Amino acid sequence: MSKVTVIGAGNVGATCANAIAHMKICSELVLLDIKEGLSEGKAIDMMQTAKMYGFDTRIKGVTNDYAATRNSDVIIITSGIPRKPGMTREELIGVNAGIVNGVVGNALKYSPKAIFIIISNPMDTMTYLTLKATGLPKNRVIGMGGQLDSNRFCFYLSQALKAAPSDVEGIVIGGHGDTTMIPLISKATCKSMPVTKLLRKAVAEKVVADTMVGGATLTKLLGTSAWYAPGASCAAMVKSILLDEKKVFPCCCYLEGEYGQDDLCIGVPAVIGKRGCEKILKYDLNKEEQAAFAKSAAAVKNVNNVLYESKILTR
Repeated sequence: MSKVTVIGAGNVGATCANAIAHMKICSELVLLDIKEGLSEGKAIDMMQTAKMYGFDTRIKGVTNDYAATRNSDVIIITSGIPRKPGMTREELIGVNAGIVNGVVGNALKYSPKAIFIIISNPMDTMTYLTLKATGLPKNRVIGMGGQLDSNRFCFYLSQALKAAPSDVEGIVIGGHGDTTMIPLISKATCKSMPVTKLLRKAVAEKVVADTMVGGATLTKLLGTSAWYAPGASCAAMVKSILLDEKKVFPCCCYLEGEYGQDDLCIGVPAVIGKRGCEKILKYDLNKEEQAAFAKSAAAVKNVNNVLYESKILTR
């Protein structure tokens, strides 16, 4: 069986670890944090549910002991400070870039063949940083954001349609930001029926708008970033990797000409399997969606430039 490491035992990391354990997809799961006792305590707490939930995954919590992460198949990075009310993801870049750079480097020493899933914000830029700083093949570095945004899109669609969430399909591409994500309302369906035929235009536009500020809405309500949906979204991606399910996830991948873009990590539909991002799917976008994607890509590149301007990366 496989081994998974989650770096960062906060709300998102712990929720992700718990979801993975319940899926029964790995034999060993390591939860690592810099705060003494946090990951150890949460790991023990989770293990004390194993009998009730019927999983045999061994969950181990450690404080800054990267040796314990040795030979991980998948490493999830949630480290960094969480977004506070009124704070944009981009404002996090200075602090979180240093944190992510450090933890990825330490983890890679012990798991040189691991696939990395990045959750830390600003997620598109942290994914790009991980790829460029490590020199890893592009298939082994993936950002989670698009899957989370798509789940939020499906939630708002199901609410507007008064439909069961499982009957709704929707995808969000572009940057993982309040102004850069692109909910593809033209491709959303409910039991194979286009939602544009089921919702009035004003209602559909509100669904898109609510999706785009979905994270900020929760941050305002909770006082910090959300964790249940991010954790579950990442766990689903891990499952597709470990079981080689080859499911399609909207996620942050490195583009080399796809969608007319180069040298950036941004949300696109991709096949996720045992090799990580195995294939990027090309959706036919209308002119409005194409323009929105180009604008989103420019915004993400603008944030990425901070990495070079601050000498975190060099060209």
